[in-house]
Amino acid sequence: MTRRLRHYACGSTVHDIGILFRGGGREVRGFPSGVFLYEPGDGRRILVDTGYAPDPWDTGWRGAVYRRILPPTMSAPDDVARQLADDGVAPESVTHVVLTHLHPDHIGGIARFPSARIVATAGQLETLRRARLRDAILPGLLPAWFPGVDPLILDRADFTQAEVAGVELHIADPFPGAGLRIVDLPGHAQGHIGALADDRVLLAGDAAWGSDLLAEEPRMRALPRALQHDGDAYRDTACRLVALARAGIRVVCSHDPIGDRELLPR
Repeated sequence: MTRRLRHYACGSTVHDIGILFRGGGREVRGFPSGVFLYEPGDGRRILVDTGYAPDPWDTGWRGAVYRRILPPTMSAPDDVARQLADDGVAPESVTHVVLTHLHPDHIGGIARFPSARIVATAGQLETLRRARLRDAILPGLLPAWFPGVDPLILDRADFTQAEVAGVELHIADPFPGAGLRIVDLPGHAQGHIGALADDRVLLAGDAAWGSDLLAEEPRMRALPRALQHDGDAYRDTACRLVALARAGIRVVCSHDPIGDRELLPR
Protein backbone atom coordinates (compact mmCIF):
# COMPACT_ATOMS: atom_id res chain seq x y z
CA MET A 1 0.00 0.00 0.00
CA THR A 2 1.17 3.52 -0.80
CA ARG A 3 1.16 5.71 2.27
CA ARG A 4 0.82 9.47 1.98
CA LEU A 5 1.43 12.29 4.44
CA ARG A 6 0.44 15.78 3.35
CA HIS A 7 0.91 19.16 5.00
CA TYR A 8 -1.44 22.16 4.99
CA ALA A 9 -0.76 25.57 6.56
CA CYS A 10 -4.05 26.65 8.13
CA GLY A 11 -3.40 30.16 9.36
CA SER A 12 -0.33 31.59 11.08
CA THR A 13 0.91 33.77 13.90
CA VAL A 14 4.07 35.73 14.75
CA HIS A 15 6.34 35.55 17.78
CA ASP A 16 9.63 37.08 18.92
CA ILE A 17 12.23 34.33 19.30
CA GLY A 18 14.33 36.70 21.40
CA ILE A 19 11.71 36.50 24.13
CA LEU A 20 12.13 32.73 24.30
CA PHE A 21 15.87 32.24 24.45
CA ARG A 22 18.82 33.79 26.23
CA GLY A 23 21.77 35.13 24.28
CA GLY A 24 19.93 36.10 21.12
CA GLY A 25 18.64 39.35 19.72
CA ARG A 26 15.14 40.28 18.69
CA GLU A 27 13.82 38.02 15.92
CA VAL A 28 10.14 38.25 15.04
CA ARG A 29 9.28 35.20 13.00
CA GLY A 30 6.13 33.99 11.29
CA PHE A 31 4.81 30.57 12.28
CA PRO A 32 2.29 28.69 10.12
CA SER A 33 -0.22 26.44 11.84
CA GLY A 34 0.36 23.01 10.37
CA VAL A 35 -2.27 20.35 9.70
CA PHE A 36 -1.27 16.91 8.43
CA LEU A 37 -3.31 14.35 6.50
CA TYR A 38 -2.13 10.74 6.70
CA GLU A 39 -3.53 8.14 4.31
CA PRO A 40 -2.33 4.56 4.89
CA GLY A 41 -3.92 3.37 1.64
CA ASP A 42 -6.71 1.31 3.20
CA GLY A 43 -9.48 3.92 3.06
CA ARG A 44 -8.72 5.58 6.37
CA ARG A 45 -7.94 9.27 6.33
CA ILE A 46 -6.35 10.51 9.54
CA LEU A 47 -6.00 14.22 10.16
CA VAL A 48 -3.50 15.44 12.74
CA ASP A 49 -4.71 18.77 14.18
CA THR A 50 -7.04 21.23 12.42
CA GLY A 51 -5.36 24.66 12.43
CA TYR A 52 -6.90 27.99 13.34
CA ALA A 53 -10.61 28.77 13.33
CA PRO A 54 -11.85 31.39 10.87
CA ASP A 55 -13.30 34.58 12.31
CA PRO A 56 -15.35 35.39 14.26
CA TRP A 57 -14.11 33.83 17.50
CA ASP A 58 -16.72 33.64 20.25
CA THR A 59 -14.22 33.15 23.06
CA GLY A 60 -14.72 36.08 25.46
CA TRP A 61 -11.96 37.80 27.38
CA ARG A 62 -9.71 34.74 27.34
CA GLY A 63 -9.73 34.81 23.56
CA ALA A 64 -8.96 38.53 23.55
CA VAL A 65 -5.91 37.92 25.76
CA TYR A 66 -4.75 35.04 23.60
CA ARG A 67 -5.12 37.01 20.36
CA ARG A 68 -3.19 39.92 21.78
CA ILE A 69 -0.25 37.73 22.77
CA LEU A 70 -0.29 35.51 19.67
CA PRO A 71 -2.26 37.34 16.97
CA PRO A 72 -3.61 34.85 14.44
CA THR A 73 -3.80 35.51 10.73
CA MET A 74 -6.52 33.42 9.11
CA SER A 75 -8.28 33.97 5.79
CA ALA A 76 -11.08 31.96 4.21
CA PRO A 77 -8.70 30.06 1.86
CA ASP A 78 -6.69 28.93 4.91
CA ASP A 79 -9.62 26.94 6.31
CA VAL A 80 -8.65 23.27 6.66
CA ALA A 81 -11.83 21.91 5.08
CA ARG A 82 -11.49 24.22 2.09
CA GLN A 83 -7.85 23.27 1.58
CA LEU A 84 -8.66 19.59 1.72
CA ALA A 85 -11.48 20.01 -0.79
CA ASP A 86 -9.21 22.02 -3.09
CA ASP A 87 -6.74 19.12 -2.88
CA GLY A 88 -9.39 16.60 -3.90
CA VAL A 89 -10.16 15.31 -0.40
CA ALA A 90 -13.78 15.56 0.72
CA PRO A 91 -13.77 16.75 4.36
CA GLU A 92 -16.51 14.27 5.21
CA SER A 93 -14.19 11.44 4.12
CA VAL A 94 -11.80 12.13 7.04
CA THR A 95 -12.23 9.14 9.34
CA HIS A 96 -10.16 10.28 12.35
CA VAL A 97 -8.85 13.54 13.79
CA VAL A 98 -5.85 13.26 16.11
CA LEU A 99 -5.34 16.27 18.39
CA THR A 100 -1.79 16.81 19.61
CA HIS A 101 -3.25 19.15 22.27
CA LEU A 102 -6.13 21.60 22.64
CA HIS A 103 -4.59 25.01 21.99
CA PRO A 104 -6.50 27.30 19.59
CA ASP A 105 -4.16 26.83 16.63
CA HIS A 106 -4.74 23.06 16.74
CA ILE A 107 -8.48 22.74 17.35
CA GLY A 108 -9.87 25.67 15.34
CA GLY A 109 -11.14 23.59 12.44
CA ILE A 110 -12.53 20.67 14.43
CA ALA A 111 -16.15 21.68 13.76
CA ARG A 112 -15.57 20.84 10.08
CA PHE A 113 -15.35 17.12 10.90
CA PRO A 114 -18.46 16.08 12.87
CA SER A 115 -18.43 12.53 11.49
CA ALA A 116 -14.75 11.83 12.20
CA ARG A 117 -13.64 9.91 15.28
CA ILE A 118 -11.70 12.17 17.63
CA VAL A 119 -8.41 10.80 18.99
CA ALA A 120 -7.22 12.65 22.09
CA THR A 121 -5.77 11.93 25.52
CA ALA A 122 -7.23 11.80 28.99
CA GLY A 123 -4.82 14.54 30.00
CA GLN A 124 -6.19 16.85 27.32
CA LEU A 125 -9.77 16.35 28.47
CA GLU A 126 -8.77 16.86 32.08
CA THR A 127 -7.28 20.23 31.16
CA LEU A 128 -10.39 21.13 29.18
CA ARG A 129 -12.57 20.53 32.22
CA ARG A 130 -10.71 23.13 34.30
CA ALA A 131 -9.47 25.42 31.47
CA ARG A 132 -7.38 27.95 33.39
CA LEU A 133 -6.01 31.00 31.58
CA ARG A 134 -2.49 29.56 31.87
CA ASP A 135 -3.60 26.47 29.93
CA ALA A 136 -4.38 28.60 26.83
CA ILE A 137 -7.52 26.61 26.06
CA LEU A 138 -10.57 28.36 24.62
CA PRO A 139 -13.59 26.04 24.99
CA GLY A 140 -15.66 28.39 22.82
CA LEU A 141 -13.73 27.17 19.77
CA LEU A 142 -14.97 23.63 20.27
CA PRO A 143 -18.35 22.52 18.90
CA ALA A 144 -21.04 21.41 21.34
CA TRP A 145 -20.66 17.80 20.19
CA PHE A 146 -16.94 17.58 21.08
CA PRO A 147 -15.40 15.04 21.66
CA GLY A 148 -18.12 13.15 19.81
CA VAL A 149 -20.18 10.05 20.51
CA ASP A 150 -17.33 7.54 20.18
CA PRO A 151 -14.03 9.29 20.83
CA LEU A 152 -10.81 7.34 21.20
CA ILE A 153 -9.32 8.68 24.43
CA LEU A 154 -5.82 7.44 25.17
CA ASP A 155 -4.82 6.98 28.80
CA ARG A 156 -1.40 6.27 30.30
CA ALA A 157 -2.04 2.53 30.15
CA ASP A 158 -2.40 2.73 26.35
CA PHE A 159 1.25 3.77 25.96
CA THR A 160 4.08 1.27 26.16
CA GLN A 161 7.81 1.81 26.04
CA ALA A 162 9.37 1.19 22.65
CA GLU A 163 12.62 1.98 20.91
CA VAL A 164 12.62 4.04 17.71
CA ALA A 165 15.97 4.59 16.00
CA GLY A 166 17.69 3.85 19.29
CA VAL A 167 15.61 6.34 21.29
CA GLU A 168 13.23 5.23 24.04
CA LEU A 169 9.69 6.55 23.58
CA HIS A 170 6.23 5.82 24.95
CA ILE A 171 3.98 4.81 22.07
CA ALA A 172 0.34 3.84 21.50
CA ASP A 173 -0.98 2.07 18.40
CA PRO A 174 -4.67 2.97 17.97
CA PHE A 175 -4.56 2.41 14.19
CA PRO A 176 -3.48 -1.22 13.69
CA GLY A 177 -1.86 -1.77 10.32
CA ALA A 178 -1.91 1.90 9.36
CA GLY A 179 1.71 2.71 10.10
CA LEU A 180 0.74 5.68 12.26
CA ARG A 181 1.59 5.45 15.95
CA ILE A 182 0.89 7.98 18.67
CA VAL A 183 3.87 9.18 20.70
CA ASP A 184 3.72 10.64 24.19
CA LEU A 185 5.55 13.99 24.06
CA PRO A 186 5.00 15.53 27.49
CA GLY A 187 5.87 19.03 28.59
CA HIS A 188 4.20 21.67 26.46
CA ALA A 189 0.62 20.88 27.49
CA GLN A 190 -1.04 18.20 29.57
CA GLY A 191 -1.60 15.13 27.43
CA HIS A 192 0.51 16.50 24.56
CA ILE A 193 1.19 13.87 21.87
CA GLY A 194 2.76 13.48 18.46
CA ALA A 195 2.36 11.01 15.61
CA LEU A 196 5.00 8.80 14.01
CA ALA A 197 4.20 8.18 10.34
CA ASP A 198 5.64 5.14 8.58
CA ASP A 199 8.55 5.15 11.07
CA ARG A 200 10.03 7.99 8.99
CA VAL A 201 8.37 11.25 10.02
CA LEU A 202 7.51 12.30 13.55
CA LEU A 203 4.85 15.00 13.78
CA ALA A 204 5.91 16.61 17.05
CA GLY A 205 3.13 19.13 17.65
CA ASP A 206 4.35 21.99 19.80
CA ALA A 207 7.31 20.20 21.35
CA ALA A 208 9.08 23.36 20.16
CA TRP A 209 8.16 26.45 18.16
CA GLY A 210 10.11 24.87 15.33
CA SER A 211 12.21 21.78 14.73
CA ASP A 212 15.26 24.02 14.27
CA LEU A 213 14.73 25.30 17.83
CA LEU A 214 14.68 21.92 19.61
CA ALA A 215 18.43 22.00 20.23
CA GLU A 216 18.10 25.54 21.64
CA GLU A 217 15.91 24.37 24.51
CA PRO A 218 18.69 24.66 27.15
CA ARG A 219 18.78 28.43 26.44
CA MET A 220 15.07 28.92 27.08
CA ARG A 221 14.31 31.78 29.44
CA ALA A 222 12.66 31.18 32.81
CA LEU A 223 9.26 32.72 31.99
CA PRO A 224 8.48 30.79 28.78
CA ARG A 225 9.70 27.62 30.50
CA ALA A 226 7.36 28.29 33.42
CA LEU A 227 4.46 28.65 30.99
CA GLN A 228 4.93 25.08 29.81
CA HIS A 229 2.79 22.49 31.56
CA ASP A 230 5.95 20.72 32.81
CA GLY A 231 9.26 22.44 32.16
CA ASP A 232 11.41 19.42 33.01
CA ALA A 233 9.39 17.11 30.75
CA TYR A 234 9.54 19.73 27.99
CA ARG A 235 13.34 19.68 28.19
CA ASP A 236 13.46 15.87 28.16
CA THR A 237 11.14 15.68 25.15
CA ALA A 238 13.31 18.15 23.22
CA CYS A 239 16.40 16.05 23.94
CA ARG A 240 14.70 12.88 22.71
CA LEU A 241 13.55 14.58 19.52
CA VAL A 242 17.05 15.92 18.83
CA ALA A 243 18.35 12.36 19.22
CA LEU A 244 15.68 11.05 16.82
CA ALA A 245 16.58 13.67 14.23
CA ARG A 246 20.25 12.75 14.48
CA ALA A 247 19.29 9.10 13.99
CA GLY A 248 17.54 9.90 10.71
CA ILE A 249 13.91 10.37 11.72
CA ARG A 250 12.47 13.54 10.23
CA VAL A 251 11.03 15.60 13.09
CA VAL A 252 8.38 18.11 12.04
CA CYS A 253 6.88 20.59 14.50
CA SER A 254 3.45 22.06 13.88
CA HIS A 255 4.78 25.54 13.19
CA ASP A 256 7.58 24.58 10.81
CA PRO A 257 7.47 26.37 7.45
CA ILE A 258 7.25 23.46 5.02
CA GLY A 259 7.58 24.02 1.30
CA ASP A 260 6.63 20.54 0.11
CA ARG A 261 3.10 19.24 0.55
CA GLU A 262 4.15 15.58 0.42
CA LEU A 263 6.21 14.50 3.44
CA LEU A 264 6.69 10.80 2.65
CA PRO A 265 9.01 10.39 -0.34
CA ARG A 266 7.86 7.58 -2.62
